[in-house]
Amino acid sequence: MSDRTTTLAELREAVQRFVDERDWRQFHSPKNLSMAIAIEAAELMEHFQWLGSTESRQAADSSEDLAPIREELADILCFALSFANALDIDVTTAVREKLAKNAEKYPVDRFHGRFR
Repeated sequence: MSDRTTTLAELREAVQRFVDERDWRQFHSPKNLSMAIAIEAAELMEHFQWLGSTESRQAADSSEDLAPIREELADILCFALSFANALDIDVTTAVREKLAKNAEKYPVDRFHGRFR
């Protein structure tokens, strides 16, 4: 299975099944899940804390370095999908709406190759 063959709905269902099998829904309030996302994001940041931009891009060059980074990203995504499940947020709609909003805020002709 890969990104090309797995739908977002399938991932959401897999995460919900994992949570339900363990009776963890009782702990998965939006507050707790939002905190879990932030905590896991901080754990991901730890892998890059003292690296420069160039060094951080080289993480993909080593499977030994990349493995724990992938795990932290998976933790973030699992909690994010649980968050979406808890509040019944359609992730695809939310992302597409946010991209459209950002496209207006950051038009290509003014922001191509720039962040300001």
